[in-house]
Amino acid sequence: MNKKLLLGIALIIVVLVVGLNFGQHLTLDNAKLKQAELSSFIESNFFMAIALYFVSYVAITALSIPGAAVVTLLGAALFGFWISLALVSFASTIGATLAFLSSRYLLRDWVQKKFGNKLTAVNQGVEKDGPFYLFSLRLIPVFPFFLINLLMGLTPISTIRFYLVSQLGMLPGTAVYLNAGTQLAQIDSLAGIVSPAVLLSFALLGIFPIIVKWIMNKFKVSPSAANNDTE
Repeated sequence: MNKKLLLGIALIIVVLVVGLNFGQHLTLDNAKLKQAELSSFIESNFFMAIALYFVSYVAITALSIPGAAVVTLLGAALFGFWISLALVSFASTIGATLAFLSSRYLLRDWVQKKFGNKLTAVNQGVEKDGPFYLFSLRLIPVFPFFLINLLMGLTPISTIRFYLVSQLGMLPGTAVYLNAGTQLAQIDSLAGIVSPAVLLSFALLGIFPIIVKWIMNKFKVSPSAANNDTE
């Protein structure tokens, strides 16, 4: 048995064990319960808290552990919008790239076997639109983000291009989630649920993909149109 296969099997086992043991704890209820305790820790250990949050987020994304959305909302509640935007943006992209690389070099056979039926559509999209296809998936995810990371590892796209497109493509959605997180953190009673700021945050989460899709359809240039322009 070759070394890559052994490493791939070991990584799958780690993902399953960590996901089963820790994924169940990454819920919004648990986050709200721990918020006061975590806020107190941050006040006394600000830079350590930032480092721990960043590394934890990278690990959660890299290992495709359920609960990244909750950790995103909690980050906004604990660190505020701008600090959490920088942390989540870079941590999520680094984690996604690590998952991408694990798929490309270690988990190729497992990903192919488990999600191979979806790979045809991804390959066709990459062949037709190149990085724009990945950008579209990041803005309007047809597949879950973890699946995009794994499937893209089996395509010819370069690592640096995957990283840069993912960083840019995930940023708007990250900002919308973090805005919702800052508003949720301000809810002290049931009356707070119907405040304009909270309602606007949830509305943005719902209509953001629709707005992006409309804009992208407006500005996307078809290959035939591009060929006509160059003649």
